[in-house]
Amino acid sequence: MNEVMQAILSRRSVRQFTDQEVPREVLQDLAQAALHAPSGMGKKTWKFTVVTNREKIRQLAKIMGEVLGRDGYNMYDPTALIIPSNLKESPFGKEDNACALENIFLAAHSYGVGSVWINQMRDICDDPKIRPILTQMGIPEDHTVYGMAALGYAAEPAREYREGGEVVFVD
Repeated sequence: MNEVMQAILSRRSVRQFTDQEVPREVLQDLAQAALHAPSGMGKKTWKFTVVTNREKIRQLAKIMGEVLGRDGYNMYDPTALIIPSNLKESPFGKEDNACALENIFLAAHSYGVGSVWINQMRDICDDPKIRPILTQMGIPEDHTVYGMAALGYAAEPAREYREGGEVVFVD
């Protein structure tokens, strides 16, 4: 089995991180992986915001928890966050950002960095409590955040693969 298939088949979501920081060079590579993801019609109407300030990450998580009505919400307390955003008017923004996130997750795994998809932002990114935080982070007002990559080193082994889905060949 080749390295790419091995990475795809062995990557799992990490939901508990250590305090060890992800090196900036690795985060730069993950951002490059995101920029090289497929994009509808090659438009690339996205932006990637890399947040390494733990207090800012925790502030965002706390406000998200308030808006979502989830006490103690912390996005699994990652040491880094990559926030893809895309033009609200982009017909492919959601799909483009999903492809970019998958590239981030696989690239992170190749460096031994754990990741998990944070998907709660899509419906709340324009909430009056959330938008000012995103704006402070440099995320444009005309962008939507469909999902985020929470990153860090795993504090515990990842779960086993769960069987599911179906593959059908039509010849």
